[in-house]
Amino acid sequence: MANAPTIAVIDYHKGNLSSVARGLARAGAEALVTDDPAQIRTADALVLPGVGSFYDAIAFMHESGQDEAVLDAVRGGAGVPFLGICLGLQLLFERGGEGVPTDGAAVESADPYGAGLAPGTVFEALGILPGHVMRVESFDPAGNKLKVPHVGWDQVHLTHSGSRHPLLRGFAEGTNVYFTHSYAVDTDIDPSDAVALTHYARNFASVVCRGNLYGCQFHPEKSSAHGHQILENFVALARLSKGLE
Repeated sequence: MANAPTIAVIDYHKGNLSSVARGLARAGAEALVTDDPAQIRTADALVLPGVGSFYDAIAFMHESGQDEAVLDAVRGGAGVPFLGICLGLQLLFERGGEGVPTDGAAVESADPYGAGLAPGTVFEALGILPGHVMRVESFDPAGNKLKVPHVGWDQVHLTHSGSRHPLLRGFAEGTNVYFTHSYAVDTDIDPSDAVALTHYARNFASVVCRGNLYGCQFHPEKSSAHGHQILENFVALARLSKGLE
């Protein structure tokens, strides 16, 4: 299509990204699966999909230069739209410990949130949004045991700002979508970044948005018509950003 934005699906060599690319194509985008930082920098929009572990993903992105390419593309007044899916959402934040090897370059911190850690420690991610990523608890507040990973269909509850957000246009309150994760962003994120919440052991942000940055803890590409609506909305945002409307 003449007005189809080119959306780079960032390949950090940890899984099959074809379902994300197909979903974006059905939503009206020209989907480009790429591991090339140059293509990441020049795309109309970016999608960071959810495969692998926090440490493996950010380590590859750092070694390949993908992390700097993403930061170059999304920062500034003309930053391109960015959608993080599952792990891709988590990598927007400052710190996480999933998959950190026992011989990793870990250092001591004053608290469990990683206060005082210097850049370059194993906890550092893209760091675009404040906050850290924590393992989902295996017990709820009443002491009932829960399965971790959290896998399957669960509800998404819109915040006041989420009910009016263009990424969630046409997305009904309480909609069930598909999750598969063991980690989620913790309560130290900026509350205004959370536009939808899900409860599993604790409340966590299942959709985050700030400016041109968007993220879903669930997998829209696996969430039937409701997930497709989000992909359509993101493609529309990319089209608008590029002036293709």
